[in-house]
Amino acid sequence: MQRPARPHAVVTGAAGGIGAAIARQLAADGCSLTLVGRTARTLHALAASIDADCRVVACDVAESAAVQQAFAALPPVDILINNAGQAESAPVARTSDDLWHRLLAVNLSGTFFCTRAVLDGMRRSGWGRIVNIASTAGQRGYGYVAAYAAAKHGVVGFTRSLAIEVATSGITVNAVCPGFTETDMLARSVANIVEKTGRSEAEARAQLAALNPQRRFVTPQDVAASVAWLCSDGAAAMTGQAISVSGGEVM
Repeated sequence: MQRPARPHAVVTGAAGGIGAAIARQLAADGCSLTLVGRTARTLHALAASIDADCRVVACDVAESAAVQQAFAALPPVDILINNAGQAESAPVARTSDDLWHRLLAVNLSGTFFCTRAVLDGMRRSGWGRIVNIASTAGQRGYGYVAAYAAAKHGVVGFTRSLAIEVATSGITVNAVCPGFTETDMLARSVANIVEKTGRSEAEARAQLAALNPQRRFVTPQDVAASVAWLCSDGAAAMTGQAISVSGGEVM
């Protein structure tokens, strides 16, 4: 089955950064949208700036019951972009139970809850695209972010396992793994380096950019373009992949 003429796409963590860029790209590609996040006000502001049919759902994807209730009220979902996520840094010895459980809940369990909510509908329609926004931290290790890296490795493993389960159902499941990207999350990482090391903001940014062989940060639009392609009919043979959008950092 081919992609529907006007697919309904759900984007979680849609309020800013990568999520907002993906929402705008999918709208430009002819999708109707449901924007999911924890703060309705910021989602409504984004919806007002997009020339497309947009609905807004305030929901914490880490809460299973909230996800079930939110998705039950939606029209059938053709495209699911699991973008909601959170990152914090701490050495393993200082990683609290709360930090560990919180990062797994948002990054990994949220991806599972939302995916589970759309699978039956996609199977019935015979077509679906699920794209999980992971990270290069799901492909390699970084110091001081063990909880985040563990969650994102879990997202990649979940992606591969589900892709096998639904391979004959017309549904593809892929992960996109950005490197350091110009978002609020990057700004927080830079601020943390400045605070912990005394380096200047420019030095901290240069340190992170140096991980990318292109010596630059990824843009949200770079990520959105990869996601949009994975949602196209041209990517029908792509499933179970963890695609690194990182300027060659991960090969």
